[in-house]
Amino acid sequence: MQKNLLRSLLRHRLLVIILLLIQIAALIYIIESTNALSSWINVALTLISLFVALYIVGSPREKHPYKLTWIFLILIFPVFGGLLYLLYRIQSSTHHFSRRFMTMVQQSNSLLNNNPFALDTAKNKATELATQINFLQQFAGFPVYNHTEYEYFSQGKTMFKSLIDEINKAEKYIFMEYYVIEEGVMWNAILDILRQKAAVGIKVRILYDDFGCFNRLPADYPQQLRAMGIECSAFNPFRPFLSVIQNNRDHRKITVIDGKVAFTGGINLADEYINLKSPLGYWKDTGIMIKGLAVRSFVLMFLQMWSFSLNFSEQLTVYLPPVNDFKEYPNDGFIQPFCDNPIGEENIGEQVYLQIINNAKQYVFITTPYLIPDDNMLTALKLAAKSGVDVRIITPGHWDKYITHIANRSYYRELIRGGVKVYEYKKGFVHSKSIISDDKTAVVGTLNLDYRSFYLHFECAVRLYNSKIIPEIKKDILETVSNSYLVQREDCKHNLFTRLIQEVIRLISPLM
Repeated sequence: MQKNLLRSLLRHRLLVIILLLIQIAALIYIIESTNALSSWINVALTLISLFVALYIVGSPREKHPYKLTWIFLILIFPVFGGLLYLLYRIQSSTHHFSRRFMTMVQQSNSLLNNNPFALDTAKNKATELATQINFLQQFAGFPVYNHTEYEYFSQGKTMFKSLIDEINKAEKYIFMEYYVIEEGVMWNAILDILRQKAAVGIKVRILYDDFGCFNRLPADYPQQLRAMGIECSAFNPFRPFLSVIQNNRDHRKITVIDGKVAFTGGINLADEYINLKSPLGYWKDTGIMIKGLAVRSFVLMFLQMWSFSLNFSEQLTVYLPPVNDFKEYPNDGFIQPFCDNPIGEENIGEQVYLQIINNAKQYVFITTPYLIPDDNMLTALKLAAKSGVDVRIITPGHWDKYITHIANRSYYRELIRGGVKVYEYKKGFVHSKSIISDDKTAVVGTLNLDYRSFYLHFECAVRLYNSKIIPEIKKDILETVSNSYLVQREDCKHNLFTRLIQEVIRLISPLM
């Protein structure tokens, strides 16, 4: 059976790669051909590149890092660059994708937006953070809650145990949305329970990102799960066409059970996340379990992506538990679950990080596997450090993608010169995504400190205010720091060739 799955996987994935290569080869042939017609084509494409470059410079849609990267590519490839941009950006499928998603979000967000929940109480009790709470609720549409309790997990195996326990308790439904799912000890243990639950009539839905599982699951995996009674969909299937929407991946990690319990964080459903496989040394990851009123937001987040992925609508209110069901939960500060997407003009995740950094008085600690900040983030981090704030960033000492690691290190010199302390985790790979400041606020979720998370991916997280678990998060980060190497300015001195490679990779990093 494993051999059949492997053959199926290779057939589909290999076909996608071959078709993409054929399209690229055809474009190169047209441009590089030396016949008379191709000369006119070259002139026309060069003019297109000129007009595209002018459009990019003046476009309010494009982020500044993208503008610089695209202009650089057009300078290097004056014939091919403009055409590549048009193929990348101006496609009817892309516009349809965006319109359909925003319509669905606008229709479903009203289920939460009309409920004030704990806004006034939160603003009164967390006065220093009131403007930040207000931004997420009043502008972005993500309510702040009380009557919620939390459990923080400093490693994948402890979250896995709680996840199994809670799935076993499910009575109505189990919704799971993950960037990576891979057959192994972790996923197989979960799948066995899901199959049993589905057999007794409990609704089980699985949503995974097709690119994230490109070399991990066979192409027909949704059909395999449906045969077990489990509803399943692969988000944004990776198709053999040059298209910008292939860049928009579902990077979220969510489990919701009966509208009462939710999990999120950096932990996917594969064995390396619970350190049963160690390709990069110890895998340092984090997660959080939420019980109570705030789970309502995660129910809606999942259902929005599920409805969008399958292109159908259903009555969402049947899955949202009544507000009064959670009054017995004690108040442990406040929580705002939120999500971000590449469709809207506002980058919610980036704005949340910038608010925390800009408002910090004592310290800001960040853990991230990918450190590729834009100019706004770089400026905020350096300004905070220069103003006396203790700014620390922990990144991996072992890396999963060498070119990304080079991109990470290209920012070290500038950050350290600005007073930021940069650490590399000596024991292995840091995959946790968190930020904490002044013992008052923290974010745990799926956001990396890079362009993909802030501009291209669908992401989610929770923001905590004055919660009892914030000291736990701080303690975990400081323990991670104790197992990390503080990068020195001398470590950032490189020869001319290495510096040149770093600068080129840094320039194209918005497209990585």
